Amino acid sequence: MCETCESARRGNGTGRRLFLKLTSAAAMVGSAAGGALVASPARADALTKEQRDSMTPDQIIKAMKRGNARFRRGERKARNYLGEQKASASGQYPAAVLLSCIDSRAPAEVIMDLGIGDIFNCRVAGNVANDDILGSMEFACALSGAKVVLVMGHTSCGAIKGAIDNAELGNLTGLLGKIKPAVEATAYSGERSASNYTFVDAVARKNVAMTLANIRSGSPVLAELETKGAIKIAGAMYNLKTGEVEFFG
Repeated sequence: MCETCESARRGNGTGRRLFLKLTSAAAMVGSAAGGALVASPARADALTKEQRDSMTPDQIIKAMKRGNARFRRGERKARNYLGEQKASASGQYPAAVLLSCIDSRAPAEVIMDLGIGDIFNCRVAGNVANDDILGSMEFACALSGAKVVLVMGHTSCGAIKGAIDNAELGNLTGLLGKIKPAVEATAYSGERSASNYTFVDAVARKNVAMTLANIRSGSPVLAELETKGAIKIAGAMYNLKTGEVEFFG
């Protein structure tokens, strides 16, 4: 036991006061360390408008990269989710909007060490864009101030495999049809089958690239914001085996 703790236990007034100061300071540091996108330890529990607005799109992407690096090291920030929930209840100022797959192994907030209120998140099998997704992105950026549109695919994607295999099942058939152009557009000299995971991942990457193009062509609102430099539209691939998120334009 340290001398301060021992003094406090014995009733020493000086030791007790010092012990209380130390424990109080430790609690304050733990509380201030919440959040992820802002590097400063002095941030609130939820991203504020001032903090979000002070960052450039490139800085926001760099913060996501740092969060993913922490995730891969097993050093995710200790956060107060209740504090984040309460701090964001009266308003939200997310820095980015993500379009990712519904795969249970690729939760964006977890693998990039993000908290409540940090991002908008759209999830659909195969991370494809439709009018509703585009409208959601326009809300996120044009009305709510998000500065990054990120489309994230992942390795070993079941939706990609289904598109390669021409799978058919109810409404899923139409969804997979949106991925098939990426299958056809993928240049690959090896075995073009769903059992060849190298080909599957190549199609997944092409699918992300084509979704980015679809976002720009399908949403003049987002395209104009990108041209003005107000937002950045980017892609990423998450590797299920390594835990790494690779970002690309």
